[in-house]
Amino acid sequence: MATTSNADGSTLSLGFCELPVQYYNRADYIEMGTGNKVCRQSSIYGSQNIVLGGKTIIQNDVVVRGDLRRVGAGHAVAISIGKFCNLCPGVVVRPPYKTYKGIFTYYPTKIGDHVIIEENSIVEAASIGSFVHIGKNCVIGRFVMIKDCVRILDGAVIPPNTIVPPFSVYGGNLATLVGEWPESSQELMETATTRFFHCGFLPKAAATTQAS
Repeated sequence: MATTSNADGSTLSLGFCELPVQYYNRADYIEMGTGNKVCRQSSIYGSQNIVLGGKTIIQNDVVVRGDLRRVGAGHAVAISIGKFCNLCPGVVVRPPYKTYKGIFTYYPTKIGDHVIIEENSIVEAASIGSFVHIGKNCVIGRFVMIKDCVRILDGAVIPPNTIVPPFSVYGGNLATLVGEWPESSQELMETATTRFFHCGFLPKAAATTQAS
């Protein structure tokens, strides 16, 4: 995969890809006791209906629609996101919906652990497994189910109700199977997301310290 870099040219090697080291202003982020980092310039609706697993990063201009939840007792969680996930700028996550027997309702979205969703992708999936990498400018349609260890290529459009099998690579519009991910992808994604959280997403004070 091609190397990408930030303004100072620094990158973080993740074994199977290169991600830019990002420096952020602490004042722009809410840092929780569980390690979650949520940008103040993101739009989080219905936060009481959203569960974050811990050490997850929600960057600027992300929209998470926890307010779109199924009505009734026992349906409090609209969106759950696991640990060590990274939602990049411009990502939109909203629950899928349908009309059943004349009643319009929303259904929960569940995202697993160690998931990367890159810039400007829109997600209306029913579920995204763990160790999944979704590229830039993707559209994940309503009620899509993405299994563990999947790579969605930049610009892919996955139609509603698609089931994406594990260890697959999907791309295109409309997206189809274009390859397979290696058996080591679980370990690689776990390493990538963990290292990015600890070494690749740093407060600007840390950048000054490193430079000195």
